[in-house]
Formats: sequence, structure tokens, C-alpha cells
Amino acid sequence: MRLVTVAGPPSSGKTSIIIKTIEELRQKGFAIGVVKFDCLSAQDEELYAAHNIPVRTGLSGGLCPDHFFVSNIEEALRWAEERKFDFLITESAGLCNRCSPHIKDVLAICVIDNLSGVNTPKKIGPMLKLADIVVITKGDIVSQAEREVFAYRVRQVNPGGTIVQLNGVTGQGAFYLAKLVEKTTSVETLQGAVLRFTMPGALCSYCLGERMIGDDRQIGVSKLVNFRGDE
Repeated sequence: MRLVTVAGPPSSGKTSIIIKTIEELRQKGFAIGVVKFDCLSAQDEELYAAHNIPVRTGLSGGLCPDHFFVSNIEEALRWAEERKFDFLITESAGLCNRCSPHIKDVLAICVIDNLSGVNTPKKIGPMLKLADIVVITKGDIVSQAEREVFAYRVRQVNPGGTIVQLNGVTGQGAFYLAKLVEKTTSVETLQGAVLRFTMPGALCSYCLGERMIGDDRQIGVSKLVNFRGDE
């Protein structure tokens, strides 16, 4: 079975591009399942159901969605294997630009939209920088010049990735993306697999549920800003 990880900022169009890509892959007889990892809520199950796409949703609650992803991805793979899918596509919320669900030797896709601003690619960390494919959406809403500048900024951050312009409404570009996805290799197990980038190294009292603010409440790994400069 082949595994694909899809990540990107909220509302960038991840679900739409996944659906359009699955429609292309299904024309070749492939069976595909989706696992959606989100934080507090996810309404995308209805969209997947409307297209008859098997989906499971995991909500991380107070945990980082990408940490939650790592803890559950092996079980997600077993779920897909039990149902004899040809492809499993995981969709991660991408709420933390410092985190990334991408795994070595597993096809990694980052979805980012033209409306987020030309400086956004520089603000997104390993989720974009280490992706094999960068899908840029909502290009129909901006000018040709804006699309070219945005793609150039993406290329500065990820010079080795393949850029795909895709319209999540019409599906234009989905055929090309599906061809790239189809070429990915099979994954038998994720036991011993390695993430492409480390998760954040902070573990503090607030990570563990503390809500009160104060120096005496800050326990564990933390980082402080020097507001006084050279004073």
C-alpha cells in the first residue's frame, strides 16, 4: 500500500485537492482511504462522504495535531491495510508551522494558497521546506504576476520540491498531481520510520495544563525574549 502525507495551513484547500486527486486516481481503479488529523473539530467528513471516500477522523484536543499524528499513524496504516486500500492519504491540520508530519521515504505534500501573502512561504517551516510536492491553490483569484511571485517565494524556501498549481474547485491540475502521487512507492510498515524533522523541543508547565500566568508558574523548558536589548 502507498502512503501520502498532506499538510498545510488551515483553509489552504487541503481537503479539496485531496478529493480532486482521488477522483483522478479512482479512474484507474485504485481504492483510496483518508485519515484526517485535526485539533478541535472537523467538518470534512461530510465532504468525503459526499464523494463516497472512506475516512476516519482523529481530534487531538489539547495536544499538538502533528504529535497526535505521529502517535496514531501506525494504527491508521493498519486500518488502511485491513480495508485493502491501494493508497492511504493523511491530512494534517498544520496548525503549528514548526511541526511537520512528513516521514522519510513517504511522499510528502504541502498545500499553500496564493491568498496567504507573498511572505507566507518564509514563515512556514519544515512542513513546506521538506515537502516533495508543494501544491499552490486559489491561483484563479490572483493575477498572473502574483502567482509567479508567490511560486518564486515557494521555490526560495523549497528549491528541490515540485510545484503544482491546482484549482480545488474545477480540479485543474489534479491530473498532474495524481500522476505524481501514483509514482510513490509502497510502505509495508512504519515501525522504525523516521520523521523528516524533529518536533519542537519545549515541554513546559503550560504544555501540561497550567493556565495561570507568572514566573513561578513557568516550569520546564522555556524561552524568553530580551526586551531591553543592550540596555
